[in-house]
Amino acid sequence: MDRRHFILKSIAAGVAAGTVASLGRYSELFASGLPSEKYDLVAIKGGEAEDMFDSAIAELGGMKNFVKKGQDVVVKPNIGWDVIPEKGANANPKLVGRIVKRCYEAGAKNVYVFDHTCDEWTRCYSNSGIEKAAKDAGAKVVSGDSEKYYQKVDIPGGVTLKNTKVHELILQSAVFINVPVLKHHGSGRITASLKNMMGVVWDRGYWHQNGLHQCIADFGTWRKPDLNVVDAYLVMKRNGPRGTSRDDVVEMKSQIISTDMVAADAAAAKIFGMEPDKIPHIKMAAELKVGNKNLDQLSIKRIVL
Repeated sequence: MDRRHFILKSIAAGVAAGTVASLGRYSELFASGLPSEKYDLVAIKGGEAEDMFDSAIAELGGMKNFVKKGQDVVVKPNIGWDVIPEKGANANPKLVGRIVKRCYEAGAKNVYVFDHTCDEWTRCYSNSGIEKAAKDAGAKVVSGDSEKYYQKVDIPGGVTLKNTKVHELILQSAVFINVPVLKHHGSGRITASLKNMMGVVWDRGYWHQNGLHQCIADFGTWRKPDLNVVDAYLVMKRNGPRGTSRDDVVEMKSQIISTDMVAADAAAAKIFGMEPDKIPHIKMAAELKVGNKNLDQLSIKRIVL
């Protein structure tokens, strides 16, 4: 059975040394908040990536609140780069493995993991550690490397991006979990939930050539992930998106979880040391009603392990 049949069947602010202002915003995000029975966002820090996820998802009702028995789930981490986990260019493999495990425990029939990588895909999958972690947890790890896996969709809410080709797993799976790594990006300022969506489309070049920030925001009006898990355990503060060495990375041991990409990215920007309004695609996505960037309007659960 070929892979096509298989899938169809199944389916500048960021210098590493940091600044006082950056640390101030970071601490502010995790300041004590009012208790709430329903949270828009969970911000957690101080633990291992997989343990932080378990604590945070519990505050949102557990994985069974997102995954129902018999559903197919697609988990889309950032696996774009052929580098080791310690360089912070890709999502934390232990986090990805834990998410897959919790999906199956919630009753998922199949859990698929893929990314449309920038470097050669088999090396990205292997050297990131994500392929092994995902498979060890029972996931089906699938390529995003051929145009034949992508189908054209219209984006009626887009200002610039009116259509694009999307990986069929996104179209066919009942649940979509977006797992970006927070890091610096030369063109996008930062990479987080909204920008990680570029890894589900075929033609990223169009976005770069026709207003990257607007295209990122436009695509956010199409299908919103059911859950966004922003990995900020190792944060690449400069030379993104690939990085040059471990000196580009700061260990922040943090994580943001939300159903709202814009809210998640606004919080991620704070962790990074930037105001959300300074990231054009966050502001544009908020204007397009993709989500809420105003953290003071949200119910946030803050956890320090």
